[in-house]
Amino acid sequence: MIQTDFLVIGSGIAGLTYALKMAERFPDKKITVVTKAAADETNTKYAQGGIAGVTDFENDSFEKHINDTLIAGDGLCNEKIVEIVVKEGVQRISEIIEWGAKFDKDADGDYMLGMEGGHSEYRILHHKDVTGKEMERALIEKVQQFTNIEFHKHWFVIELITQHHLGYLVTKSTPDIQCYGVYALNTNNNQIEKILAGTTLLATGGNGQVYRSTTNPAIATGDGTAMVYRAKGRIENMEFIQFHPTALYEPGVGGQAFLITEAVRGDGGILRNKKGEAFMERYDERKDLAPRDIVARAIDSEMKITGTEHVFLDCRHLDKDKFIHHFPNIYEKCLSIGIDITQHQIPVAPAAHYSCGGIKTDEWGRTSIRNLYAAGECASTGLHGANRLASNSLLEAMVFGHRAFEDASQLPQTSIDPALIPDWDSAGTTDPREMILITQSLKELQLLMSDYVGIVRTNVRLERAMRRLDLLWEETEKLYVSTTLSPQLCELRNMITVAYLIVKGAQFRKESRGLHFNTDYPEKSPILQNIVL
Repeated sequence: MIQTDFLVIGSGIAGLTYALKMAERFPDKKITVVTKAAADETNTKYAQGGIAGVTDFENDSFEKHINDTLIAGDGLCNEKIVEIVVKEGVQRISEIIEWGAKFDKDADGDYMLGMEGGHSEYRILHHKDVTGKEMERALIEKVQQFTNIEFHKHWFVIELITQHHLGYLVTKSTPDIQCYGVYALNTNNNQIEKILAGTTLLATGGNGQVYRSTTNPAIATGDGTAMVYRAKGRIENMEFIQFHPTALYEPGVGGQAFLITEAVRGDGGILRNKKGEAFMERYDERKDLAPRDIVARAIDSEMKITGTEHVFLDCRHLDKDKFIHHFPNIYEKCLSIGIDITQHQIPVAPAAHYSCGGIKTDEWGRTSIRNLYAAGECASTGLHGANRLASNSLLEAMVFGHRAFEDASQLPQTSIDPALIPDWDSAGTTDPREMILITQSLKELQLLMSDYVGIVRTNVRLERAMRRLDLLWEETEKLYVSTTLSPQLCELRNMITVAYLIVKGAQFRKESRGLHFNTDYPEKSPILQNIVL
């Protein structure tokens, strides 16, 4: 058993911001960071484009950034939250620069600002095309300066510990659900241990792996969202899955898709179909700089019309030296598969990219469960509404990592007699005889979500998806209670739960709004509604 003052699940930008600030304020307190992979293997690391923030007050303003965010969110943003993030985000950006993050500057030493879809001004700070990786590097180096931060790598968190584990009946209507910590599988010795904490922060990232093609890393399996739902916490707006319009299309290559950042279109890249037509002008007056939901649906439409599996991103007219300087990672990746961007168009297709919904939180990152906070992609703060504005996510993660810290640092910590928390009971379980039972179910899950619950949805597809999910859930629960636990089994279980929440949210939403487009309800409802499960 481990006891700690502040427990952080996840080591991306939200989790490390929180851990770092706690360590600075409370040098005598213990902060424990648990991550299921290496410390830097996070969704943050793969955020290419940049971080949005108002730094050029001559040409830009908070009001413009707020308005752009509200327009992208299609009526469902919480305006108070949008104002908080946009205004406080500037402080957080200054902070991470102080901590060592390096953003690109021009020859005069001024920060180079990029433009992306949905933004009305140049306001995106970036580090070439690996911005998230640079920010993660700076945070990890800073965190390592504090001896009161303890990392547990390659630990898989299984469940939140609540009154349920003390023998009490806990339901959605229970008013005072309390989090005491977590059960976690230490994959270094295959032991399941209790980690008891005064306060717990979930910063577990996204859930893109429920789809066959995603820009997310293999770790993005929706673990935090699934755990909170099982613990009877509130989950919100899971139907809003953002598909990045331009993931690199590589025939026959599975797993994580390589992201072609939206900033390429911001610098002048043009989407073309099989016939070579620049088609975006037919879908939106903003053409290639339209918000992602519009661009993704347009690409999906062109692929269906032409019967192809991808469209093209044309960068042949762009300045080669400038492209290589700004997007070296993309240039090298394309070259490695025989695509010279000065001579060839880049084949691209939409891929699951970002979850706008998640664990419902308030303006301080509090969840519906006491002493439990959530920040980053796993949280639904109200910032994104029905569609995330490009490059707002890193900003949101830092703002709510900070806000959760401010609130939790003043909160009376929960305490419980450790003897009351039972050890994990694995009696009667045996090692799984066939891993194919897990791997095949995962393939089925990803296939049905991609085919039935993708960019465009229908009632029939959603009904089919739910029936198949019911069967997968039943089979997986039998495995869960009868076999010894593995990260693969726990991830499958979490992904089935997340997929259920996405489908259920989509079924409840009788309209088309933002990232959710149902051909049976093509119009927006006059009633603005958040779907809380």
